Amino acid sequence: MEEVRRDNPLGLNMVASAHSRLGNLQRHFQSSENVGKDSLNRGNVKLSPEVAEALSRGNAIVALESTIISHGMPYPQNLETAKEVEAIVRNNGAVPATIAILDGIPCIGLTTNELERLANLGTKAQKTARRDIAYLVASGGNGATTVSATMFFASMVGIPVFVTGGIGGVHRHGEHTMDISSDLTELGRTPVAVISAGVKSILDIPRTLEYLETQGVTVAAYNTDQFPAFFTETSGCKVPFRVDSPEDCAQLIDANLRLGLGTGILIAVPIPKEHAASGSLIESAIQKALQEARDNKVTGNAETPFLLARVNELTGGASLASNIALVKNNAFVGARIAVAHAQMRQ
Repeated sequence: MEEVRRDNPLGLNMVASAHSRLGNLQRHFQSSENVGKDSLNRGNVKLSPEVAEALSRGNAIVALESTIISHGMPYPQNLETAKEVEAIVRNNGAVPATIAILDGIPCIGLTTNELERLANLGTKAQKTARRDIAYLVASGGNGATTVSATMFFASMVGIPVFVTGGIGGVHRHGEHTMDISSDLTELGRTPVAVISAGVKSILDIPRTLEYLETQGVTVAAYNTDQFPAFFTETSGCKVPFRVDSPEDCAQLIDANLRLGLGTGILIAVPIPKEHAASGSLIESAIQKALQEARDNKVTGNAETPFLLARVNELTGGASLASNIALVKNNAFVGARIAVAHAQMRQ
């Protein structure tokens, strides 16, 4: 591993620290050829060869979650979308690192066969947040990572940029139910930059932004002063900070790491105008889906997949098409940010 630059005005060395952790972890990592062999101890993290090489060279990497594959859409559309998103990341100069737990092994970077296996498993793979990781590893289960679990593993190995569709947040009527996504607390304690189209619009966006402020999370919007609402370009909420280029984002990420703040960053990228859904159409569908969820007593981590599926049905597929388009756009922007940040570190 090449020597990491150790001088900075604060006397801190977050990048070197990340590489040091990586060196320690790599002594325990197994190569992809060892999957399924007796020498692989359950609980070890497995890096794909592509991701391992990119980490050792300090090249750009983009972490990707896997819940969108297992719970976001049906097979084979989920597999096609996953491959297309990874291709966008590669075509823009970065290495994709889709993260999942397979047979109790946290995998950072999936092979084509592993992607296909996860896509076929669909909802049989457990939707995995931070709280679920230890159980799935201990029991040898299969898990598709949400934002919180993906951030945890990305930070563990030193990947500072993570792309997703939209983060979780405070659910509507959350002041009564206390249903608040662990994505928000993860952003408050894990130094990874999350590139998303804002907060899923089925949620309470103003309260989510208030909660992120309490957690000390930097929230910035990309090329806009307005916080986007997932399916639509704006939520009506202003953001405290604005970034206008991949270089701006890279400088923000670098400052966060050098200062050792220990918190994540949310960079909200509006859905492209040509793919945005009608705000009134989406809101009408959300209200109907929310009522159905209450009537059917759908709660906890089952609620978001239920709501997204019903909104897609009620909008005649328009919301899913928008979802796929915004994820691809986020992958494009996120890859460019990762490249800019990697260039700053070299």
